[in-house]
Amino acid sequence: MTTSSATSSDVLFETVGNKGVITLNRPKALNAVTLPMIKEITSHLQAWKSTAAFVLMRSSSEKAFCAGGDVVDVMQKVTRGENDWSDFFRLEYAMNHLIGTYPIPQVALIHGITMGGGVGLSIHGKYRVATEKTIFAMPETLIGMIPDVGATYFLPRLKGNLGRFLAFTGHRLTGYDLLRAGIATHFCDSDKIKDLQNDLLALKDATGLEKLLQNYTESSAMKSTEHESSLNSNIEALFCEDSVEGVISTLESDGSKWALEHRDTIRKMSPTALKLSARLFNEGKNLSLKEALILEFDVLQKAVPDGDCKEGIRARLIDKDNKPKWNPSRLEDVEDSYIDSFFVKAERPLEIH
Repeated sequence: MTTSSATSSDVLFETVGNKGVITLNRPKALNAVTLPMIKEITSHLQAWKSTAAFVLMRSSSEKAFCAGGDVVDVMQKVTRGENDWSDFFRLEYAMNHLIGTYPIPQVALIHGITMGGGVGLSIHGKYRVATEKTIFAMPETLIGMIPDVGATYFLPRLKGNLGRFLAFTGHRLTGYDLLRAGIATHFCDSDKIKDLQNDLLALKDATGLEKLLQNYTESSAMKSTEHESSLNSNIEALFCEDSVEGVISTLESDGSKWALEHRDTIRKMSPTALKLSARLFNEGKNLSLKEALILEFDVLQKAVPDGDCKEGIRARLIDKDNKPKWNPSRLEDVEDSYIDSFFVKAERPLEIH
C-alpha cells in the first residue's frame, strides 16, 4: 500500500493506494467549512474522479464531522460591504453538485455533529455512514437562513414529511434514526469506526464497498438491541400541510405535548426564513439537484444581506444573546409579495457544469 499526502491545516488530503482520503481538520470550529477548504476539497475531488477507486471523507475530531459553513465569516464580509461574499455559496454549491454527480463512490463517515454545510459534504455522495454519536440537523431557520446545500432537493424526498419537519423545526436526529430516515446509508458502532476506516483503505477497489459497509451495519450492537426512535410516528400527519401556518394549525389542533412543543419551537424561528423554506420545499419536489442549488443561490442573494440572516447570526453565533429581533416578527405579517421578492434571478447566476 502506497501513501502520499498533501497538508493544509484545516483539511488534509492523502492518496492511500488507489483511494483518495479527505480529513476535515478544524476541530476547534467543529470543522466548519471555509472558502479555502471548499476550494481545496473541490480541487482534489476533480483530480481524483479519474484516478481513484473511491473517496473517503472523514474528520480528525471525535466530536464533529462538520457543523456547517463558516457563515460568521460570510456575514462579516457583508457587513464590510465586500461584494464577493456570495463566492462562498457559489463555490460551496458547485462542490455539492460535484459530490452529487461524482462518477466514483464517496464514503462519508458522518461521526459526530453533522449539520448544514456538513450535510452538503456528505448527503449527495453515494455512501453515508452514521454512528450512535452522529447528530444531524438542518437548523438554518434558527439563524434566519434557509436550509441550503441542496436541502431544497433532498428534504422533500425524505419519507413521511420528515423533510418538512426537519426544515421547520431544526430537529436533531441522532444515531440509528439517520439510517431509518434514509439520511445514512449504513451504520457503524463508534468503537468500530477506526476498524472500518482501516478495512476501507485495505480494499483493492470499489467492488467490495457495499458488502463491507453492509457487514458493519449488520453486526452493529445497535441493530441487535431494542433501539427506541426519537421520531414521532405522527410526523407524517402533523406536517402534511404545505404552509407554515397550516402546520402550526395542525399541531395546535392535535394538542399533544409533543405537538405543542414543536409548535413553540417553530415560533422561535425567523418567520421570513420559515416561509422561504416552505416555498423552497414545495418547489424542490420537482427540481433536480442542480436546479435546487441554483434556486437556493438566487434566494440567498437577498436573504443574506437584506433578510433576517444578519440578525440571526448576530444573536445566535456572535453575541450569543439568543434574542433575535426578527423583521417581520410574526408569520402573519410576512406578506406573499415580500417572499416573492426573494425569488429573483441573481445578477451573477450560479453556473454549474
